[in-house]
Amino acid sequence: MVVLRPEQALLLWVLCFSHVSLVSGSPRPAHEPAGELETDSLSPMEDGEEKERGIVGLQHDSKCQPGQPALMDSQNSIPETGQNGVAVGTEMEEKGMEEGDLKKEVEVEVKVELCQSGHGLQVSFIRGTDLFGYVGIEAVLDQMRRKTMKAGLEFNIMVVGQSGLGKSTLVNTLFKSKVSRKSCTSNYEEKISKTVKLHSVSHVIEEKGVRMKLTVIDTPGFGDQINNENCWEPIVKHVNEQYEKYLREELHINRKRRIPDSRVHCCIYFLPPTGHRLRQIDVEFMKRLGKIVSIVPVIAKADTLTIEERQEFKERIRQDLAANGIRVYPQKEYDEDPEDSILNDRIRESIPFAVVGTDKEHQVNGHKVLGRKTKWGIIEVENVEHCEFANLRDLLIRSHLQDLKDVTHNIHYETYRVRRLNESNVSFSELGLAPWPLENGTDDRGQSESHL
Repeated sequence: MVVLRPEQALLLWVLCFSHVSLVSGSPRPAHEPAGELETDSLSPMEDGEEKERGIVGLQHDSKCQPGQPALMDSQNSIPETGQNGVAVGTEMEEKGMEEGDLKKEVEVEVKVELCQSGHGLQVSFIRGTDLFGYVGIEAVLDQMRRKTMKAGLEFNIMVVGQSGLGKSTLVNTLFKSKVSRKSCTSNYEEKISKTVKLHSVSHVIEEKGVRMKLTVIDTPGFGDQINNENCWEPIVKHVNEQYEKYLREELHINRKRRIPDSRVHCCIYFLPPTGHRLRQIDVEFMKRLGKIVSIVPVIAKADTLTIEERQEFKERIRQDLAANGIRVYPQKEYDEDPEDSILNDRIRESIPFAVVGTDKEHQVNGHKVLGRKTKWGIIEVENVEHCEFANLRDLLIRSHLQDLKDVTHNIHYETYRVRRLNESNVSFSELGLAPWPLENGTDDRGQSESHL
């Protein structure tokens, strides 16, 4: 017989009354006497073997169903395994030292789900209702917030479209500041470039303690020539150069703790408000850029169209996008869960966004609003009844900014990285410490920084 000291017997009584056992049928009341389990006296070696068999009995091979509880043995209990691979309970006979035979049943239950993982390891899922105290796991969100506020974030946006569509004005309206190249360059002269050149301007914007380094890449000269053949090639080359630059930083032996991110996270493509269909240059550009960067098409200067003309134009554009296999953000195959699908479906139904941009304020009913003043009234930029600028702003900044960065890193950059590493002419010595001169007139590309 197993002989227990008085303090051990007292501990087993506490365990017996503090837990409710789960059996295959209905629960048995705690006061109901349990059946006796006659056992012979075990030697210490046999006792250890019995405990080891009890522990092994928990590791069943069948995968658990959601909500199916499993029983785990305590240090002084030996589980019996049922048909479903769940330990039902054990009954142990205990005798006192002086008062004779004292029999008790110890049944311990811990509500834990054991599921089989892919590599034969078991993962347990403990829900919040099964915890018997506060752990503090949710505090990690505050930690992540503090780290993000200290380090700041980076967001790189490219605007593409022919001259006169209000690209600079729309970017200024998005971030409510003078962030476009045209606005922050002194003695700026508006002239049509003979070739497509890329100019980037960087700003550090701080709002409520959160800092964001915003880089706006402008593409003057796109679509402004008589012959616009291959005018998208400098833009494609620039996007790939930023992927290559990031890849080389990753492959360094001594990498930086935080690699500067100059990759293009989003490309806003401006469509002229013709009211007809996509032009050939629009189709060719978005077919090529849609494979390497997230594109968001917008109808510029939508106030030149009536509401009926706007809806018909948007429907024709969606038909042309589908007919030419053009992928614009957000792509349906990247939806992670049903909640994202519902939100993104509403966005996809509104693409392309019909927007109006301005950086001037006017008085409307005693309130200052951003708008364009005409002879017949004021077009309020942030009023969804007038245009869809608010929807575009919410997509780019308030709801999908981090997702745009994730898609860039996990989809577009990863595709480029795999292709580059699989190419036969790429060696690790080439991708090592040697300096890499950027192409496509990078040295000629104007860059400036400011702090807002």
